[in-house]
Formats: sequence, structure tokens, C-alpha cells
Amino acid sequence: MRFLLVIREAGLPGTASTDPLKSLPLADPETFLKTSGYQVFASCQEPQIRKRIKEVDAAVLDMPLEGMQRWGNMLLKWKPLPLLWWCSPETASSSLEACETEVPVDGLLSPSMTASELHWALHFSARHFFERQTWQNERAQLVSRLEERKWIDMAKSILCDVNKVSEAEAYDMLRKRAMNERKRMVDVATSVVKAHQQLKF
Repeated sequence: MRFLLVIREAGLPGTASTDPLKSLPLADPETFLKTSGYQVFASCQEPQIRKRIKEVDAAVLDMPLEGMQRWGNMLLKWKPLPLLWWCSPETASSSLEACETEVPVDGLLSPSMTASELHWALHFSARHFFERQTWQNERAQLVSRLEERKWIDMAKSILCDVNKVSEAEAYDMLRKRAMNERKRMVDVATSVVKAHQQLKF
């Protein structure tokens, strides 16, 4: 993970020059990440981010948790990538009411981290992201299989009733029809159920 996108929400509390934290050289994520050897693209403009999103390895969101939900959902539509929260005193204090909010965060970064702590935080965040992606893909496949099973079971029930055959015979009928028409079994089952529903009217 070498190229990081930093998004800072405009008007973030504590960004005025009177803030003593801003006098520290590594208090903002861009400087901190660049100093630690990472390439950084910083923006809060949607068109610019969308144009560069394919190049970046992860996104660091410097904002209260409330804003992260919108940005996180938008970024994940454009490109699935690890999302990290820049947890500075400003963003943390602005997020107290949102601690129960469901936010797609894979890791935390803070201005107090050393370069090696930053490296490990990014490493574990990437692992967490890939595990989450794997789990979501497996869940989607499972939901899809359950949906297919539902259509096949309904079609079997219809064939059993109409043709007075057993479930095993109805399943064979669906399988043979799918092979003959070079279709997936679920597609044949769906057409059987829909045709039957139309005939009932």
C-alpha cells in the first residue's frame, strides 16, 4: 500500500490557524503520510477523486464519523478499497454523538503514531478490508444460492402437482430441460414458475 487518498471534510472544526495542533509539522494526514514515505493525493472534490480513484491503494478520511458514511459508500461504489479514519483530536471530539454509527472503517490512523506504527496500521487495515470483502462475496453467493434454491423448489412443486410425479422426477425434468436448452437450471425453474403464475389469472 503506497499511494493513499486523503479526503478532508471542508470546514472541519479545529482547522483554523489558531489551533495549536496545526503548528505541529505532522498534525495533518498529508504531511504525516508523505513524511512516512507514502505517495498522497489529497482532495475533497468528487470529480477529482473519481478521476484518480483507480490509482490509489487506500483512502484516509479526515472528518467526523458522520461524514464518513457518505464518503465511504461513495468511494466503495467507485472502487472497493480500505478505508481508514484519521482520528485526530478534532475528528474524535466531533464524533462523540456518532460512536454507534455503522461506518465502513478498516482501520485508524492518528497524528501520534510513529512511522512503524503507521506501517502496521495500514498493513492490518488492508488485511481487514480483504477479509471483509471475502466475507461479503461469500455472503452474496450464499444469498444467490438460496434464491436459486427457492425458484427450483417452487418449480418442482408445480411440476409435481401438474404432472403427478415425485420430487426426484420433477428435478430430473428441470435438469433435462436446462441441458436441452443450454440454460441454467434456475432460469428454467424461474420460467416454469412465472408461466404457472400467469396461467392462474
